[in-house]
Amino acid sequence: MSAPSDIPVLSAPPSYEETTGINVSYPHTYPVPEPGQKPDGKGMNPPPYLGQPAPPNNPITVQTVYVQQPVVFYDRPVQMCCPSCNQMIVTRLSYDSGALTWLSCGGLCLLGCIGGCCLIPFCIDALKDVDHSCPNCNALIGSYKRL
Repeated sequence: MSAPSDIPVLSAPPSYEETTGINVSYPHTYPVPEPGQKPDGKGMNPPPYLGQPAPPNNPITVQTVYVQQPVVFYDRPVQMCCPSCNQMIVTRLSYDSGALTWLSCGGLCLLGCIGGCCLIPFCIDALKDVDHSCPNCNALIGSYKRL
């Protein structure tokens, strides 16, 4: 039985080089073994770069740079290296009245707590701003503002 002539003959799809337009007939230069070398490629020098000069043999100077991560201050002591005295420390905390303390006091006054109860926010450290200082050199290192 013979195949009908109406069915087209399928061919292989085009190659990658044909679809991308790479010149398939470009002559590639491969290293040719010199006398005394084995043709297996071991010990053969790679082909020279075309159009690029050989890199100079200057010594490379390497400089190491240490980047310190920024310290984020909250209402807890932080262990860090003091930028003033360069000692490893745990920061000392001090509390100061800030915007949240005064807004809390004003809010209590508006609610009718005028008999001294509006001063309660000035006694609560959780409503105050926090200053971090070094216990060795007493330098102010950072602050945490509640608002």
